[in-house]
Amino acid sequence: MPSSTALKYVLAIDMGSGSTKAAVVSSAGEVVASALRHTTTMIMAGGAVEQDPEEWWRAVCDAAKEAIAASRVPAAQIIAVVCTTLWAVTVAVDEDGAAIGNAISWMDTRGAKYNRAVAGGWPRVQGYGLFKLLKWLRFTGGAPVQSGVDGLGHILFIKHERPEIYARTFKFLEPMDYLNLRLTGQFAASYATMFTYWLTDNRNPNRIDYVPELLAMAGVDRAKLPDLRPVDAVLGTIKPEVAADLGLAPSTRVVMGSCDGHAATLGAGAVGNYEGYFYIGTTAWMSCHVPAKKTDPIHMLSAMPAALPGRYMVSAEQGAAGRSLEFLKDILYPADSANSPIDVYADMNRLAAEVAPGSDGLIFTPWINGVLAPHEDASTHSAFFNQNARTSRGHYVRAVMEGVAYNLRWLKGHVEKFIGRPFEQLNFIGGGASSDLWCQIQADVLGCTVRQVANPRNANAVGAAMAAFAALGEIAVGEISARVKIAAEYRPIEINRRLYDRQFREFLEFYKRNRAIYRRLNPAARASD
Repeated sequence: MPSSTALKYVLAIDMGSGSTKAAVVSSAGEVVASALRHTTTMIMAGGAVEQDPEEWWRAVCDAAKEAIAASRVPAAQIIAVVCTTLWAVTVAVDEDGAAIGNAISWMDTRGAKYNRAVAGGWPRVQGYGLFKLLKWLRFTGGAPVQSGVDGLGHILFIKHERPEIYARTFKFLEPMDYLNLRLTGQFAASYATMFTYWLTDNRNPNRIDYVPELLAMAGVDRAKLPDLRPVDAVLGTIKPEVAADLGLAPSTRVVMGSCDGHAATLGAGAVGNYEGYFYIGTTAWMSCHVPAKKTDPIHMLSAMPAALPGRYMVSAEQGAAGRSLEFLKDILYPADSANSPIDVYADMNRLAAEVAPGSDGLIFTPWINGVLAPHEDASTHSAFFNQNARTSRGHYVRAVMEGVAYNLRWLKGHVEKFIGRPFEQLNFIGGGASSDLWCQIQADVLGCTVRQVANPRNANAVGAAMAAFAALGEIAVGEISARVKIAAEYRPIEINRRLYDRQFREFLEFYKRNRAIYRRLNPAARASD
């Protein structure tokens, strides 16, 4: 191990849906200091969900300054900044780089009818015009999401319902690309960030660009989209005034970077093809690298450009996961739990641990924002079912933890079919991996060894930093896995696995039998007419 004075460092910015983290990461893969700032999500009527880009930037700067100061690393040893952020979020900016209003969140559904209009046609297949669908799949590997939660849906909503913003927009940017703009003054997007706009030719991961045919089909102006750069490109040096504010050297470089799910594959130590992992934070997903472009449109699975140049990854996202636990927390601990003298999540974990596996038959479905993969279904929402007079707070907490695990198992079967092999083990990252109880529940439900990554909350930042070090030639890609430490391994307990097998079947049966009821209850949320 090199001495601390010989090590080099990267400032990694990891921005999620509810918070922004800055971490100073060494080339040995160690987080020497980090800081966190919370950000606000505005949920409004009519499917509107927005965030303030200026609040993002304040959070980035405040967290970065705190982390850099706490690290005590000389500025000359911090050689680069790299961002990894949430995605399928759209920011409209003017020619000066100023945001025009709020960013549209990945949860925003106002673009649904416009996505359905551009993707519809005859003959109709699952809401899509067949020939349009084939064209989108051929070039991009996916297609516009009918619930409108993708980048294309956001742009089309702005174009049709906020034409004054569309006219003023110089570029539409993803959050990572917006932060890079604030850091360098450069308008650009990476090969990875523009994937959910369904406008790029992804057949060669080393040469990705917009497709004129798809732009015309969608009715989007190419001039309003940023030029594309490889994920390992050096975008430029940091702006002098930003360097001075953050306490960085003026020579600090900014590496292009990739989205949070992409960086997470590296932070989870899942570098080789078919090495799987899953993440539980606000959202949840299961992912691995794959050797070639491939698509399963029936189950919302597609290979996409990865955080490593020339590579693909597949990711199955279930939507709200830890958000379901947060939702329950706000109900169980309503008296200003943010200022509670107890650690609320630790108390919830304690309550859940006191309940037997299976929660005495109580089952939770974690579809607060509808179902994503493996079946897009915006009208089906979450529920607790099979409650009785003995159901306690602990039952509810454990049922949420188990419900998220059931949904990940649902994804796991389809991802395994996609890659053509079972996962013998899965690495676990994100805030959910901090719970030993949740790790064991996952092993029992998923039926395979679950490896708890050390410092799991910082996995995205570590992955982004490792990609940046590789892009700058400081480490080899093959060295990344060895820099990711495993804290513990959890193997399925046979008696629990058999119980969870039975309850998982009921989880799926509940979904199948109640879809029609949800569609009647939530007609406005239906993904197709």
